[in-house]
Amino acid sequence: MSDYTLYSYYRSSCSARLRIALNLKGIDYELVPVNLLKDEQLSESHRALNPSATVPLLVVRSGDDKTGFKIGQSVAALEYIDEVAHQEGASSLLPPARDARGRAIVRTLAQIISADTQPVTNLRIMRRVRALGGSAEDWNKELMTEGLRAYEAVAQDHAGRYSFGDSLTIADACLMPAVWNAERFGVDVKGLFPTIAKVAAVLEEHPAVKKAHYFRQPDTPDNLRID
Repeated sequence: MSDYTLYSYYRSSCSARLRIALNLKGIDYELVPVNLLKDEQLSESHRALNPSATVPLLVVRSGDDKTGFKIGQSVAALEYIDEVAHQEGASSLLPPARDARGRAIVRTLAQIISADTQPVTNLRIMRRVRALGGSAEDWNKELMTEGLRAYEAVAQDHAGRYSFGDSLTIADACLMPAVWNAERFGVDVKGLFPTIAKVAAVLEEHPAVKKAHYFRQPDTPDNLRID
């Protein structure tokens, strides 16, 4: 058996992806909060663990390994969780290996969020936009709308209950926090993106997603916490 530690921030969409996957797989994990607003991710101690100075960071320890195997990128961690837990009998977060096209579609959807949308709308970029005199809120709303528009165009041909058919995949683990972010910045998800809205409505009721919600984390401020 392995021990999992997740360095996370309650409102980090990348961290929420891993919380969803770990919850879905039934993997117990220790959560270590890293406050991005206080720049704890930039500390020497955190950089020593994750040179990217970001969250999430997943640390996996097994046997006599006290240091642990560290994964500092969320999509790599998602696939690691899937591969390891799948070997233990849990359902996969990717279509079966024989379905190369399906796996490519799921990865495409995940990358629309994780490569195209999230990196240009995160806290680090928002701070730079403000430093240049721009509106970070308007910036995020526009780029999140563009990213979800691309996701919608791909998903509408492949979605069932979830983004690809009727099984929850890494695409959905990336999508749900992106929807939370988009709604926060005023994107009309329901009005603009019917496929995403339908999938998100199903995801919102999934126990693994509910447990991973921004407002149900140990470091969620009291004024935002929900039951």
